[in-house]
Amino acid sequence: MVALKTLLFTTLVPGTVTVLVPYLLLSWDIQVFSFELGAIRFLGLPPILLGAVTYLWCAWDFTFTGRGTPAPIDPPKELVVKGLYRYVRNPMYVGITLILLGEALLFEAAVLFLYAGLLLVCAHLFIVYYEEPTLRRLFGASYESYCKSVSRWTPRLP
Repeated sequence: MVALKTLLFTTLVPGTVTVLVPYLLLSWDIQVFSFELGAIRFLGLPPILLGAVTYLWCAWDFTFTGRGTPAPIDPPKELVVKGLYRYVRNPMYVGITLILLGEALLFEAAVLFLYAGLLLVCAHLFIVYYEEPTLRRLFGASYESYCKSVSRWTPRLP
């Protein structure tokens, strides 16, 4: 059941953020926010793939290690500190950002760079003012210890 809820959340939220909203932004065909890269635009494919794998790996860990979902209304019951969470505290957001930056390159659309930046600012505020206080309350000292050893945004070796 948890896996089904994770799949539903992934389709609705990250799917909307990385597929529907970029599609809508691109369908407006705003020429001011476009640029030409030629074949170099295909360098956007690796970040898209890396971002998708990152998100899916983290969703898997939330579901099967944490026994919860990425949705704030049904979070993991256990603190997830394995997999990509050993290197950075917010790999899902990093993955989503990589997807959007890759799409911006692939579709030669500066509006998607702006969107990715806005989304990253919103994610940072959500993390600082909601997620982290909630995790501190739920997991206490173990979360505090985790925060001291793993960076919020900059991946590093454990």
